Amino acid sequence: MSLRAGVLAVQGDVSEHARAIERAAAAHDESAEVIEIREAGLVPDCDVLLLPGGESTTISRLIQRSGIADEIAAHVGAGKPVLATCAGLIVAASDAHDDRVDALNIVDATVERNAFGRQKDSFEAPLEVTGFDEPFPAVFIRAPVIDYVGPDVEVLASWDDRPVAIRDGHVVGTAFHPELTEDPRIHDLAFFDSLES
Repeated sequence: MSLRAGVLAVQGDVSEHARAIERAAAAHDESAEVIEIREAGLVPDCDVLLLPGGESTTISRLIQRSGIADEIAAHVGAGKPVLATCAGLIVAASDAHDDRVDALNIVDATVERNAFGRQKDSFEAPLEVTGFDEPFPAVFIRAPVIDYVGPDVEVLASWDDRPVAIRDGHVVGTAFHPELTEDPRIHDLAFFDSLES
């Protein structure tokens, strides 16, 4: 089986996410064709979708203007998996606490931008993640805080008593950057667990 994985490529760690998806696919003896999405018309052909970090106001503006936002909503409506990381999670949320961000409302959570601090406050932490045998080496860079999750949202991991990884149906969101490690387990959790369930 070859998985067609779309990575929103208007900003963020696109190549790092592509490699993580490919590593996760290889662990299932599958291959992944990664498509970089910069314009409308590509999302409908994707099996899974990734919304990476970057600057959430810029990402929001670009996907709304291009029509990609509507395609992301349709992707989620069709029950296809999404992984939204850092700024991607802010854009995916039901409320970003920022009028400049036109939130997609594909995960029932509210998120506060840069709440863990600025670039200089970046840190790494060993996270206990639901279903993982060993801690995940999470990298937090200007990370948002998830300050509310809806009743049907599963909290997969917390740090400092605050949720930092959540799942709402087939959408997984993280406040950290799983692509900046060699560990593909978050991508595996978001994509292959959803596809096999």
